[in-house]
Amino acid sequence: MLKFIYVILMNLFRAPYILPKMRREADHPERYSDQDRYLLAQHVINLMKLSGGIRTKAFGTENLPKEGGYMMYPNHQGKYDALGIIHTHHSPCSLVMDKAKSNTILVKEFIDLLGGKRLDKKDVRQALSIINEVAEEVKNGKRYILFPEGGYDFNNRNRVCDFKAGSFKIALKSKAPIVPVALVDSYKVFNSIFCLGPVTTQVHYLKPVFFEEYGSLKTQEIAALVRDRIREKIEDLHLA
Repeated sequence: MLKFIYVILMNLFRAPYILPKMRREADHPERYSDQDRYLLAQHVINLMKLSGGIRTKAFGTENLPKEGGYMMYPNHQGKYDALGIIHTHHSPCSLVMDKAKSNTILVKEFIDLLGGKRLDKKDVRQALSIINEVAEEVKNGKRYILFPEGGYDFNNRNRVCDFKAGSFKIALKSKAPIVPVALVDSYKVFNSIFCLGPVTTQVHYLKPVFFEEYGSLKTQEIAALVRDRIREKIEDLHLA
């Protein structure tokens, strides 16, 4: 948490320029392409990484499908998780986020810049509408990040909790590949009081799970399958 405050303070002088630029590009997708807006998001992440002494290593990028849309389902450790994925995922992607947490400064700009979706967990009708919207966009080639744990513990220490079955309705509706993503030490960036100096995180893109493999499974079974693959990867790295 202290590092998060430190990074924000170190970049305050950039806010009068960066925030309006993010807002302008988010509000005018007809003038700024997905690639333009994604590059701006990556630029802002790089500024945060440099000022915070944050390094992120990517593994398994060759596992990412070369064409078409897909869903990325990572374990959840803290505020840096989506940023680490966006930093290492070179083609544009977006994310689905809890509406209640999506309207703070900078978070709002990131969500809008990337064309993200805000899902209201308290409104079943709205949540279903978002699920259908995302599934349709994935069918049309868009890539999304969704955290199926739904939340995270402070100072997570690479623990993987149960995945919520409902998160996988999008995959079933879109019939798109599922890419399990194992995040390692991501909690150390903004969600641990013990890591104030330089920190290195890891993003592991695991082999995709195609519809042929998961299409006949129930959402609870898909959730367990993806969770177990992520958990096994982290255990293989002797970090669990």
